[in-house]
Amino acid sequence: MNQTIATERHPLEPFLPEEAWLLMLGSFPPSRKRWCMEFYYPNFANDMWRVMGMVGFGDRDHFVDTAARRFRLTEIVSFLEDRGIAIYDTATAVRRLNNTASDKDLEVVEPTDIATLLRHLPRCTDIATTGEKATTIAASQLGAKMPRVGEFTEGTILQRTIRLWRMPSTSRAYPLALDKKAEAYRRLLESIGSRRT
Repeated sequence: MNQTIATERHPLEPFLPEEAWLLMLGSFPPSRKRWCMEFYYPNFANDMWRVMGMVGFGDRDHFVDTAARRFRLTEIVSFLEDRGIAIYDTATAVRRLNNTASDKDLEVVEPTDIATLLRHLPRCTDIATTGEKATTIAASQLGAKMPRVGEFTEGTILQRTIRLWRMPSTSRAYPLALDKKAEAYRRLLESIGSRRT
């Protein structure tokens, strides 16, 4: 099935700061024509970095270069390292069935081995997924129940208990106001922060 559709391998290396407490996992990047930077959530129409600007600085445009229609990558990386956030995706290879980045159009050829990522993250206690497909893959590998959006369940991997959070998608196709998405991510980061102290 789908033998005529090319398999696409993940174009980015995992972003794995050794001190990370949180691993954020999406599904797979959009096609390169939609990128405004060489990093995760590179589509200028995706609101991940606006949400993080609101959460971290009370400013949706903190990471946004509006004039250049780009995100400020140096500031994003510094924020992630400071907050202890690692990022990758739950698919290492996919086929795009309709040439989009929508979950429903992605056929996962090779799921990411989450245990391999966690071996590089000895402090990681939480995984946050940003979509239903990503949550399904992560829950399967952790042996966890599917959490509701904005909530977590627990699973075990590498003899570690990990909280699996299902976060609202930051795609504009996901029907939730930006401030509501930011509030969900704020709760996530505050919960992890309280465990670190």
